[in-house]
Amino acid sequence: MSSSPAVLMRLMASAFSVAEKAGDVVRSVLKAGDLDVVAKTGANDLQTKADRLAQQSICASLARKFPRITIIGEELVVWVDPLDGTKEYTEGLLDHVTVLIGVAYEGRAIGGVINQPFYNYEMGPGAVLGRTIWGVLGLGAFGFDLREVPAGQHIVTTTRSHSNKLVTDCVDAMRPHKVIRVGGAGNKIIQLIEGKASAYVFASPGCKKWDTCAPEAILHAVGGKLADVHGNSYTYHRDVQHMNAAGVLATLRDFDYYASRVPASVKLALLTA
Repeated sequence: MSSSPAVLMRLMASAFSVAEKAGDVVRSVLKAGDLDVVAKTGANDLQTKADRLAQQSICASLARKFPRITIIGEELVVWVDPLDGTKEYTEGLLDHVTVLIGVAYEGRAIGGVINQPFYNYEMGPGAVLGRTIWGVLGLGAFGFDLREVPAGQHIVTTTRSHSNKLVTDCVDAMRPHKVIRVGGAGNKIIQLIEGKASAYVFASPGCKKWDTCAPEAILHAVGGKLADVHGNSYTYHRDVQHMNAAGVLATLRDFDYYASRVPASVKLALLTA
């Protein structure tokens, strides 16, 4: 598709704009005080009014500019998570919350936008809230300062509210100096690219393609890697299974070191994923 670079950059520009508008929606709903929380599949799988309104805003805006948004040309697919970290949003852990828009071409995550609606919220009254990070494979990533964990330090970021024995066993096997438990896949990738963590470990089904497409594209744009616990890449075709059934392992550097430490029992448990 010879026009794909131009189409991709138009789409990324639009995704950046609509992600910031969605961030405005997320902040407005919280300020109004009526989250209208519903449980989708359980107490840890929630949806709020902000999820629904942000989703509508993103999809309507992109559909107006890109009527064939699911596929443009051959295989350009957009994955949207209007509010990543919903549980944390309902609990006031606002720095965990992100809006994610990922772009995949021929099944590969190639572009991503992460909006943090409440970035700077702890700075108090008068602080300018929100920032938007974006990246394109082969071009780079922007909107943040790239940092790395000091050499020799193994700091793992993992789930805050979806842990189980598999997750714990895998995290422990990394022999981390420190474990950071936070919500949201987007937030965890930010931990990696800003030097707060060296590995994102989640050895369990639960994370979905709309959670990882945008973060993966940004991570890969700065030389990192996101895969399943077997080291296999995920694909983002239109008809692919939505669940990342074999978990997530991501690093900015030293992926092979962390992959080599995944226990055989964890790999076996997620073998059919």
